Amino acid sequence: MLEDSWAILASFILYLGFMLGIGIYYYKKTSNLSDYVLGGRGLGSWVTAISAQASDMSGWLLMGLPGAAYLTGMESIWIAVGLAVGTFLNWQFVAVRLRKYTEIAGNSLTLSSYFGNRFRDEKNILRIVSSAIIVFYFSIYTASGFVAGGKLFSTVFGLDYTLALTIGVIVIIGYTFLGGFMAVSTTDLIQGIVMFFAVVIIPSIGIYINGGAAATLDSIRSLNAEFLNPFTDVNGNALGLLTIISSFAWCFGYFGQPHILVRFMAIKSSSQIKKSKRIAMTWVLISLGAAVIVGMVGSVIIPESLVDSEQVFMVMINGLLPSALAGVFLSAVLAAIMSTADSQLLVTASAFSEDLYKPLINKNATQKQLLNVSRIAVLAISIIAYVIALNPNSSVLAIVANAWAGFGSAFGPVVLFSLFWKKMTKESAVAGMVVGGAVVFIWGNMTGGIFELYEMVPAFFLSCIVIVITTLLGKEPSKEIQDEFDSVMSSEA
Repeated sequence: MLEDSWAILASFILYLGFMLGIGIYYYKKTSNLSDYVLGGRGLGSWVTAISAQASDMSGWLLMGLPGAAYLTGMESIWIAVGLAVGTFLNWQFVAVRLRKYTEIAGNSLTLSSYFGNRFRDEKNILRIVSSAIIVFYFSIYTASGFVAGGKLFSTVFGLDYTLALTIGVIVIIGYTFLGGFMAVSTTDLIQGIVMFFAVVIIPSIGIYINGGAAATLDSIRSLNAEFLNPFTDVNGNALGLLTIISSFAWCFGYFGQPHILVRFMAIKSSSQIKKSKRIAMTWVLISLGAAVIVGMVGSVIIPESLVDSEQVFMVMINGLLPSALAGVFLSAVLAAIMSTADSQLLVTASAFSEDLYKPLINKNATQKQLLNVSRIAVLAISIIAYVIALNPNSSVLAIVANAWAGFGSAFGPVVLFSLFWKKMTKESAVAGMVVGGAVVFIWGNMTGGIFELYEMVPAFFLSCIVIVITTLLGKEPSKEIQDEFDSVMSSEA
């Protein structure tokens, strides 16, 4: 616990109060489901870019990745490289086309409704399958944010983990439940800015106190020269090809993350995406590099080995800053946690109301009813994630890795082929989702041998293979579907 926790507590209260205030503000402006789940497609370039990346990086940017770098040094850079490449490819090839296609294809409000409208799925099979996957994997993914929040409050205030977890969950639920998409996107913009400056400033202070960049590099070499070699592990053994592939393979996950893709769908105009891409890539490249540096600098300036390596950023803040400033920077960790958990809750809630409740339970549901169902779903998913997060020994990085692979493999190939292959069929979309999601679950629960390969790799490519084979063997899509595809392509000319 820090010496003067009152200053930190005051910073947290002000920060959390501001977030809840944004939720209350947008509560009054939210009148229908479109407003609640997609903000009426009214996001600007800056909000789209920063909120997309803040919701993407989550608590693992300031906990999981620095924790990995603290233990393994430059070996962890392969994850960062994979994420940077994936971010670029997503903005470059998916963003514009998805924004246009979701509007042309029945003004789709969710990824699941896009799948259903894209393939004219009158039986709602795609909506049901994709929504079930979203509810399952986001319950796990959201739990990672709750775990990070519990660790933060427990570390800073010396609270019991369960009590700390409960406090964090209540705040996140509060403004997501009230304000919906615009509240989440606005808070994510603020949180993304806070995260950016925190992850850059803290290692810079650490390097300065340690005597500068050259002295810090010397200190790292003295600790373990292999920390500076991205091609060896900490024991000097050459990294295996499977290890590098597994880390870099995080890039494939971007094409299927609903909480990121929804930002592309919500921007005011596809013409603003080019500007958003530049903003997002600047944020990502600097933040990822700085997060790795946090862990490596922490390994030499923290006198005792940490029991939980994912606390390295928080411990550095404690040791480098006076309490008043520490509270501000620790709020950045809270920001990182909240910026993803809120987006995940909202996407899950919208999938439940728009893609399960409406087509299966109440086809004539009013906008008011759907809005209320979405808010109830936020509470329900939060409870499930809370129960999953009750284990204080959970690893933020491990939980994120599993859910990231689940979405990337179940939805990524389907998104890519649906946007770029006119002949793709509804049957191949269903097959791709099922195979991708199932392989992640099965592979992720196996160990040893080739099963040490990150489950994303086999799942993503098997899903692609199944989609291609099923499409080639199946019946060609209707002229209506193909004409709609052509209209999207012509709008890019």
